[in-house]
Amino acid sequence: MKPADFFASLWDHYTDVTPQAQRIQQLFQSYGENVLNDHVAFRTFNNSPVSLEKLEPQLEALGYVAYGAFTFENKHLKARCYKHRADADSPKVFLSELLVEELPAECQDIIAKFIAQIPSDAVQSPAIFWAGKLWDTPTEAEYLTLAEHSEYAAWLSTMGLQANHFTVSINHLQKFPTIEDVNTLLLNEGYALNQVGGLVKGTPDSFLEQSSTMADKVEYTFTDGQQKTIPSCFYEFARRHTMPNGVLFDSFIEGNADKIFDSTSTK
Repeated sequence: MKPADFFASLWDHYTDVTPQAQRIQQLFQSYGENVLNDHVAFRTFNNSPVSLEKLEPQLEALGYVAYGAFTFENKHLKARCYKHRADADSPKVFLSELLVEELPAECQDIIAKFIAQIPSDAVQSPAIFWAGKLWDTPTEAEYLTLAEHSEYAAWLSTMGLQANHFTVSINHLQKFPTIEDVNTLLLNEGYALNQVGGLVKGTPDSFLEQSSTMADKVEYTFTDGQQKTIPSCFYEFARRHTMPNGVLFDSFIEGNADKIFDSTSTK
C-alpha cells in the first residue's frame, strides 16, 4: 500500500465519525486554500496484539521511520512519532499507547477483557489502523469506570483503532498564516476549541504551536442497551517554526500533546 492510499482510507473512516473535519477542510478550500495534513494520531493498548510494538512494522512497511519517543506520566501513556524516510511532504504519524498496568485494578480488569478478544494475529496490514473496535462493546458502567480514571481508555474502549485526529498544516495555508488567524476563523464559524492551557498550545520559541477543536459527538449504544452521547474524534491545527539552525522543527512537544489529548474529554 502506498502512503497516499493509506491516508485516503484513513480520512474516509475518520470523517464518518468526524463530520466537522470535512466541513472545516471545505471551509478552508472555499478561501482557495490547499489543505495539507501535518500528522495523524492513533491510540492503542500496550501489552496487546495491537500494541505500539506490533503496529510499528506496518508503518515501516509504508516507508516510515521512528524518530522520537515521549512519555505522559499523568495520563499513563507513552508514544512515538514517525516520518516518511523519503517523502518530506507525507504526513507524520503520532502513535501512543495506554500503560494499562498503571491504572487501578478495576480498570485493568475491564481492559484485560477487551484485550483477550483481540486475535493474536490482528495486525496483518496497514488496514489495522482503521479496524475500529476489535472487542465487544462495553457496558455503560465499564465506560464510566474507565472515564473516571482515564479519558483515553474510555475513548479507546468505544472507538477502537482509527485516526484519533488529522492535523491541518498551517505552514501550507496562504490566507491564514498564523494559528491565531485559524482559531479566529473557527471560532467565528461556531466551532468549539480545546481551551486546556489556552487556545494555543506552545509558542514560536518552542518552534511548535498547536490548537484543536473539541471532538465531535456520536450517539452510542452500549452493550447493556444504555445510550449516551460520547466524543468521537477531533481536528487539529499545527504551525511549525524554523529553529536557529535553519531547519523547520518536525517533532512534537510533550507539554503540547498532553493538552491536545484533552480534546476528547467528556467533561
